[in-house]
Formats: sequence, structure tokens, C-alpha cells
Amino acid sequence: MKFSRALAVAMTLSLLLALRAADGLPQRELDAARDACARLAALLANGLAKSLAEDGPGYALEICSHQAPAVTAFASKESGMEIRRTSLRVRNPKNAPDDWERSVLEQFETRRAAGEPVESLEQSEVVPGEGGLRVLRYMKAIPTQAMCLQCHGSEPAPDVVQALPGLYPGDKAVGFYEGDIRGAFSVRKALAELAPSASAPGTTPKTSSAKVPEAPAAAPSTQPPR
Repeated sequence: MKFSRALAVAMTLSLLLALRAADGLPQRELDAARDACARLAALLANGLAKSLAEDGPGYALEICSHQAPAVTAFASKESGMEIRRTSLRVRNPKNAPDDWERSVLEQFETRRAAGEPVESLEQSEVVPGEGGLRVLRYMKAIPTQAMCLQCHGSEPAPDVVQALPGLYPGDKAVGFYEGDIRGAFSVRKALAELAPSASAPGTTPKTSSAKVPEAPAAAPSTQPPR
């Protein structure tokens, strides 16, 4: 029975990898994008939690305005990918979504409304890039957590309200509730493979879009959840 279950899991994983390959989704780069987003999320969350605990929401807002871009730039350099944060309701106008990001964010809202957990929302696509290369685009939803509400909730902390006009006069990132989609991490990675148009002039590059398949249910394991 154990052998049969393990074999079934292995076959399912092989099928998912084959489907991704057929969709043009490069597994290694996709996993790297996931890891990069997870690392950036941890860096930002740890820094924010420390600042909130030691200095309060108002100072944390100022730290976030200066340190978050630097931490994000560090994560991009470290991973070799272009990583940023975006949202349908941004605080910093530089983080406004492009057309592809806006479409994915809207899809995330639809999927959340249908009952899909925010923590599991992700989307990837391979699109034509400059110079005939293909570009992997990946997004991972950011859930609104309890500590986010001090700066992004329906009733931000008083010192946040006082500091917002000076730091972000066009702020739209308030009115969130715990469990909402605060925004998403967005990744771009140029792939080594040439798009079809590069090897065959006059042809239309084939793009791939896929909702990233979920990992299959497996037999009980001693490995801790990721």
C-alpha cells in the first residue's frame, strides 16, 4: 500500500511537471521566483515587526518608506530577478501595477471571492521580451495581516494618520481588513531560451499562461510543512 501511494504521488508530480513544461513554464526559474518572494516577505515582515515593537507605527511608516525599497533592491540583486511589490491600492505611486499586474491582481480578487485562500494565490506566465528573449512573470499575493492594520486598516494609528500626508500625499492603501489581499510580489526574469520569433523571423511568439498547479496531496510525512 505504501509503495502504491508513493508511486501515485510520484506519477502526479511528474504529470504536473510535464504540464508546466508544456505550458512553457520553466520549473527551476519558477521555484526560484517563489523562493525570492518568500525571502523578501520574511525580510520585510521581520523589519516591520521590530520597528513597530520598538518605535511605534508612525516611525515604522517612515522606516518603511526608506528601507523597504532598499531591501527590495537587495532581494532583486541577490536573486538575479527583478522583484517589486504592487497593489490595486498603492501607497507609493512608484508601485502602481502595469497592465499585466493589474489583470493578475483582479484575478486574485475573483479567486479569493470564490473561496481560494489568499496565501495560495499565485500566477505565472511566459511572455515575449526584448531582443527575442522570453520573460517569466510571476506574482504571489500578499495577505493583510493583523500588524498591517496599524498602517493600512480602516482606522490607522493616529501618528500614521499624521505622517501620511507628508510621506504619501496620494495614499490609497487604507481601509484594509485582516485577510484581504494587500497586494502582491511581482517578479520578472529574462529566460535564456529564445522566443520562436528570434529563430524564425516573421512568426508570432508563442506565449504561455497558466495558473500554477497546486502540489498534489501526499501520504503523511515526517517533513514539516513549508
